[in-house]
Amino acid sequence: MRIFKTLIFAGLCSQLTLAEEGFIDLFNGKDLTGWTGEGYAVKDGTIVCTPKGKNLMTKKEYSNYVLDFEFKLPAGGNNGLGVHYPGKGDPAYTGLELQILDDTHPEYAKLKESQFHGGLYKVQAAKHGHLKPVGEWNKQRVVVNGNHVAIELNGVVINDANLDELAKKFPKHVGVKRRSGFIAFCGHGDPVAFRNIKIKDTSLVKVDLTGFKALYDGKSLGGWKQEPGHEGHWQPRGDVLYYDSKSTAKDKNLWTEKSYKNFTMVFDWRWAETSAKRLDRPVLDPATGETKKDANGKPISKNVIELDSGIYLRGNNRSQVNLWNWPCGSGEVYGYRMNRKFSQEIRAALTPKVPADNPIGAWNRMAITLNGDRLTVMLNGKTVIENAQLPDVPSEGPIALQHHGSALEFRNLSIKEL
Repeated sequence: MRIFKTLIFAGLCSQLTLAEEGFIDLFNGKDLTGWTGEGYAVKDGTIVCTPKGKNLMTKKEYSNYVLDFEFKLPAGGNNGLGVHYPGKGDPAYTGLELQILDDTHPEYAKLKESQFHGGLYKVQAAKHGHLKPVGEWNKQRVVVNGNHVAIELNGVVINDANLDELAKKFPKHVGVKRRSGFIAFCGHGDPVAFRNIKIKDTSLVKVDLTGFKALYDGKSLGGWKQEPGHEGHWQPRGDVLYYDSKSTAKDKNLWTEKSYKNFTMVFDWRWAETSAKRLDRPVLDPATGETKKDANGKPISKNVIELDSGIYLRGNNRSQVNLWNWPCGSGEVYGYRMNRKFSQEIRAALTPKVPADNPIGAWNRMAITLNGDRLTVMLNGKTVIENAQLPDVPSEGPIALQHHGSALEFRNLSIKEL
């Protein structure tokens, strides 16, 4: 079943709430360090394809990432972006070529739909009409996330491709079956220019699961309390446990049948849908746990897409590790941070040290360790909460995946008792 839709990728493409953290430059503005190929030159801080331009590719391979860049087309300009390129052959067939083309030029009037700008060459067409006039700079974001590729052009999602579906439709196309490779600009001798090329690698860190037991078997909700009203909402979908946010149960959270004392829980999660709802959320100071203030003493906030869930620990909602889209990032224990009966030291320790979430729609990997009353949370390889105290936390209790009105997915749910 195709879970993702354009709505999801609208959030994934255009909204990186957690600043632009994790992006690195692929082009230093001076030379082609980090790239290999022929027929490209650096001019006035841009990469320009020359009349001899063919393929210019990264020296590093990538699998899951968000790629931002700007491009400027001359009249009739033609280039492309290769993804999952193995480094040899035609990127349009051995990998995937995302068209970069002045498709308003009369020369291209009779092309196939999938050959216009933003199309996956001869595989899937894109929406038309969102290029800037010839000679102006365009902004493009490309999101490669497992079997999905999405393209945003000048703030509009113009393509959203499921590579698994395309592989079935085009069984002889080698490139749609690949899930990693080099990134390349695919030149045709036209002076197309590129600048501000940045990438965020969203690949998940590896975790040693020796000694862990699965909390989800990939087939059923065995081991979880199946309350009336959960059916059809908390859904096993093979490797993924999906929640549509619409349980009608009195307690809409999904609880384990077993209680746990000390443990490490590891799991992957991602938002299954974005939301039209936006709210102003506070920008927190991890040193104090308080909202930061500007020079005039006014609390600082950011307007973000509202997405919210969490993990309840030891049977109560106060010891909840938040999964959400706040500026501080996931991992906060809101029920403690907001409770002023606890010292500022305790509340600050339960505020994420850094925002570490991947963009909306991309998978995140979290590890939660609760030992006694001490909590450590790692998110995407970064320690966001470290050995923080949870005063008066129960000594034992079940774990829950929280309902909070947002659709999300879980996979690789595993636990190791300590």
